[in-house]
Amino acid sequence: MNARVEHTDVGAYALGLLDGDDQRAFEAHLSVCRSCVAELSELSGVAGALTGLGPLEDDLPPSRDGEAEVIDLMRRKQRADRRTRRGTVLIGLAAAVTLVAGGMTIGAQLGGDAAAPPVAAGHGDHQGPAEEFYADGIPVPGVGAGGVSGGLVLESKAWGTHAALKLAGVKGPLECELVSVSRSGERHVMTGWSVPKTGYGVPGQPEPLYMHGGSSVPLEQIDRFEVVTTDGRKLLTIDV
Repeated sequence: MNARVEHTDVGAYALGLLDGDDQRAFEAHLSVCRSCVAELSELSGVAGALTGLGPLEDDLPPSRDGEAEVIDLMRRKQRADRRTRRGTVLIGLAAAVTLVAGGMTIGAQLGGDAAAPPVAAGHGDHQGPAEEFYADGIPVPGVGAGGVSGGLVLESKAWGTHAALKLAGVKGPLECELVSVSRSGERHVMTGWSVPKTGYGVPGQPEPLYMHGGSSVPLEQIDRFEVVTTDGRKLLTIDV
């Protein structure tokens, strides 16, 4: 290990990435290089981060000005790191997945290509993303059953079809789905939701429901859209 490599290995040593000869050579380098000792102490936060670790198993040669203490602490840190490295990697991956999923949800709500979850209409001047998209578009009205009304604003996407649904005149409890029906008769669920007992767009709860949905089928290949209950009842049909 030459001097140039030794000086640049402070970070690798602090992270426990040096093994065997490189580790021993760097520890020998620490006994004569005050700048690396200072940098290592600064990087590792030895006083707080290594509290509670077990005793050092290897004897250390005498050294000056605390270098041995730093090496002692870092060796113990390395052993702890080796025991926990696999778990740390898994935790990091889980955190990354969570962040990615969160980013996709935020993108959908801001008008990206992913479908967002159901959003009830806002009160006053506040509009959710589905309501805003619906208000800015040209709705295709649907034909409802039993007092149900609503429509869709449709948008062609590279991945298929994006729709914003407005639904009113429906009481719960119900479980519903927005389904695209292709010209060949294939059915694709675009989104699903629960209707609470109070319902949407009815006396006592006048606000309609707005939500996004997505289908992998291109818009030009779709014959109609349906709002159906999970027990097979058809609430709304939108022909295109």
